[in-house]
Amino acid sequence: MISKEYPFVEWGVLFRPDKEGQPRYARMDWVEGVLGKFWRKSNGSMRLAAHLCGERVNEVLRGEPDFLTKIAGLGFRRVQINATEVNGVDTSNLSEKAGVLATLMSQFPFLEFIIQRSDETAPLWKTLEVINPPNMSMLFDESKGTGVLSSNGYPVPPKDYEVGYAGGIGPNNIKDVLNKALESARGRSVWVDMESSLRSELNREDIFDLNKCMVCVNKVCEMGLFGDTEIH
Repeated sequence: MISKEYPFVEWGVLFRPDKEGQPRYARMDWVEGVLGKFWRKSNGSMRLAAHLCGERVNEVLRGEPDFLTKIAGLGFRRVQINATEVNGVDTSNLSEKAGVLATLMSQFPFLEFIIQRSDETAPLWKTLEVINPPNMSMLFDESKGTGVLSSNGYPVPPKDYEVGYAGGIGPNNIKDVLNKALESARGRSVWVDMESSLRSELNREDIFDLNKCMVCVNKVCEMGLFGDTEIH
């Protein structure tokens, strides 16, 4: 099992109600059943992150705790807030909604909340930077979840929170990306996030490709980074 042999790997699950069951978007019965079985079998060591899109983001921006309570009970310990229009989110008045989100975050101190950081989400993350919740981190992703490689390099992590990097990262360039990201990190721990590059077409279906995952894992190990870098 990958999680057992390579505990730095985290599995991100996309949640968006209007696309549930479509490629990339998990069905809740699968999360509670199949994924839950693997998580329990790992004795809770399998690392899970809930990547919220669409109405799931709108819910947390309204301060609604129900879905967070549910996924926390299923073993998720990180929650990514993809507050962008392409992800089906109402992005109006994000700065006003930041305080509501910060209050909700305080109700779940055992969860880490990852804020997708881009120009579009600036009203949200800039306000949260001022509030500075202790369980906040951020994901640099100017592609806004569309899988485009960053043209602006990898920013130095701010001192107040941890960061990850996303956008166009995959098996073909992960070594180069990690070298650049770790140079920017200046000794800080960072993570990288991949989605589109880890998928393949099989029998005309869009599937998550574990073989591509293992290519990335093996390259991390070849670089001697086992335990220092997280792959999501």
